[in-house]
Amino acid sequence: MAGRTDGAVDGRVARGNETRRLVLRRTVDIASVEGLDALSLGRIATELKLSKSGVFALFGSKEELQLATVRAAAAVYEEKVVRPALDSAPAGADRLWRLCESWLEYSRERVFPGGCFFYGVLAEYDARDGAVHDALVRAQRTWVGLVERCAEDARDLGELRRDTDVPQLAFELIALMEMANAHSVLHGERDVYRRARVGIAARLSLLVTDPGLAPQVS
Repeated sequence: MAGRTDGAVDGRVARGNETRRLVLRRTVDIASVEGLDALSLGRIATELKLSKSGVFALFGSKEELQLATVRAAAAVYEEKVVRPALDSAPAGADRLWRLCESWLEYSRERVFPGGCFFYGVLAEYDARDGAVHDALVRAQRTWVGLVERCAEDARDLGELRRDTDVPQLAFELIALMEMANAHSVLHGERDVYRRARVGIAARLSLLVTDPGLAPQVS
């Protein structure tokens, strides 16, 4: 009897986890286009033909649905942007370049239909207070910190000039990436990604200590 009970519990947990994944696959797409405020338990239940009480049982509130969506988007970001770059090159100037390229590819390929998930929702919540704002701030700081760390590693390894201002460099690289994302989403342009790559490559080329370390843009 206990075994059957445990099996029933395990089955409910598995179904709940699958429903949660199904919901979050939809919410990250909605939020990337319409913003986190567009999410609601009722809307998701209707769109996915789920019971509202079942969705409420999984998330409990609109805010928790929003927070779970931010966490889900961060996991996708890690998979599509961060890991490919970190796994493809050792610490140094090439890793920093590949991280930028990975981000541009993520935006260009519309991993999220609205372009970069975080670019859009940060603008939505930048002047607000609360748990969602704080979660987005943490995600943004994590990303900036990663770019700075890759630049700092390259500098410490002697591949970037010793006088490289790491926070300034990270700010400029991220600005070029985000501008490409914004223009592409707003105007439907694709060439802006090439422009961003050219700008990033030019900036890094001024800082590398060996011309052979300079990024190549075809």
